[in-house]
Amino acid sequence: MSYIIDRRLNSKNKSAVNRQRFLRRYREQIQKSVSDAISNRSIKDIDKGGKVSIPTKDIGEPVIHHGNGGHNTRVLPGNKQFSTGDKVNRPEGGAAGGGGKSASDSGEGEDDFSFTLSQEEFLDFMFDGLELPNLVKRQLSGIEEFKKVRGGIANEGQPGRINIVRSLRAANMRRIALTAGKRKRLLELEEKLREIDQAGESSRDLVQRQLVLEEMTKLAQAIKRTPWLDTFDLKYNLQIKQPIPRSKAVMFCIMDVSGSMDQATKDIAKRFFILLYLFLQRNYEKTEIVFIRHHTSAKEVDEDEFFHSRETGGTVVSSALKLMQEIIEDRYSPSEWNIYGAQASDGDNWGDDSAKCKELMEEELLPLCQYYSYIEITPHDRQALWHTYEEIQREHSDKFSLQHIIGVEDIYPVFRELFHKKVA
Repeated sequence: MSYIIDRRLNSKNKSAVNRQRFLRRYREQIQKSVSDAISNRSIKDIDKGGKVSIPTKDIGEPVIHHGNGGHNTRVLPGNKQFSTGDKVNRPEGGAAGGGGKSASDSGEGEDDFSFTLSQEEFLDFMFDGLELPNLVKRQLSGIEEFKKVRGGIANEGQPGRINIVRSLRAANMRRIALTAGKRKRLLELEEKLREIDQAGESSRDLVQRQLVLEEMTKLAQAIKRTPWLDTFDLKYNLQIKQPIPRSKAVMFCIMDVSGSMDQATKDIAKRFFILLYLFLQRNYEKTEIVFIRHHTSAKEVDEDEFFHSRETGGTVVSSALKLMQEIIEDRYSPSEWNIYGAQASDGDNWGDDSAKCKELMEEELLPLCQYYSYIEITPHDRQALWHTYEEIQREHSDKFSLQHIIGVEDIYPVFRELFHKKVA
């Protein structure tokens, strides 16, 4: 009995090569469709693949056809319905209906080309062209990963790593060293043999000639017995383990959970931080994440509590910045870590606390950070904290950025603006 096992990665006879070519060719249109999909999805489905659509006009192929004018003779098939001179009625629904079809709210039609992206493809488009700004390789992040590099020549090793050139060179030098005396003696005997042949053919000369020939034969056999290649001659390429330098980075996610943050505002903040969390987990294996929630007081929490806790209260933003500073001093030395911060708030702050935030940011945090981003989520005018951070941004534009979010549709564009790759 025979078994046929289909080990192809692409099922249903689809061509993976053609699919990748299609994704590369229409990357811009697909990325726009992915951006729209992120805004319309629930938080729990934000990282999943799914169906996306792009306009049919964007995937049209150029064709060669006959131009107008000239003398053409055409033979068209006949029919039973129309005769010469008949007028054809316009299709119902008009041209705007997409080939006669009425309008629909489903987002699909004859003017859209729909297809499904896998989760990996969806995340690739979601985070394409993004990076952590100002990332620096500070020192080795542990010794758990190595790469093998050439480290010279060794006398022992695996057969697959034999260095043929060095082995043959060693064998040749050994043969020369071992047979040098014999070859020199052989040359002397050859010279002596010529002298005997020139002297004459006396019985004494014949005996001496025979002795020379016997010695020459012994020397030639001794040279021939010298191994052409010995195990001592084998040389191997030596490979040594070299630690791979890694950039250690920590991201502080700071979210305002005060009473002024209504549920819709908190949902927007959560969406932003989920995007940031997915981005870091996917692209930076050696990046740690510290979650901080704050109202009148700040608290370091785990991932689950950060996204699901319902604790609330007043607003003192400086408490979160002080806690961030304490955690950096305790666990993340700036000489070893790339430090990043991302803060989300509605901008409402208690009294003169914004002045304390500015002092903490300029004197304590920014000198330690590679990059700090602030998003203010409000449909109204900018709040006090925004105006305070604007002053910081003007003076430290290389490592401080702020953006304004009104609704869910602004989250992904703002996220890309904060973390897009900067041209050197």
